[in-house]
Amino acid sequence: MTKIAIVRCEKNEKKCPLTSCLKAMNENKEGFAGSDDMELVGVFTCRCPGDDIANLAKILKSKGAQRIHFTTCMFAHKDKDGWIHGEGLCPHAEKLAKQAAQEAGIPCVLGSAHLPNRYIPELFT
Repeated sequence: MTKIAIVRCEKNEKKCPLTSCLKAMNENKEGFAGSDDMELVGVFTCRCPGDDIANLAKILKSKGAQRIHFTTCMFAHKDKDGWIHGEGLCPHAEKLAKQAAQEAGIPCVLGSAHLPNRYIPELFT
């Protein structure tokens, strides 16, 4: 069983209850594809400018997380044709995922639900 954690942006915490992310995780789809039998062990909201991301990742790891997924809305945006890579809620999403992976020693993935067309989730270790 893979123990998963999710990090989202504060700019979306009052608009999105992570329903689609949780559904994608439960169905092994989108950013969670390729992992069987996942268990959610934690969720954190990243607050600008992301100074605590390494500490949040360390806490999630200490609680059993084996991989952290950064929500798609952090690095992509939705328009009339669907989700588009770029111009997400966090201009530093990639940097923060890399930092969390390196400083906490846990794999981090950019992507959850609503992946942009032809986007392959980036994994940082």
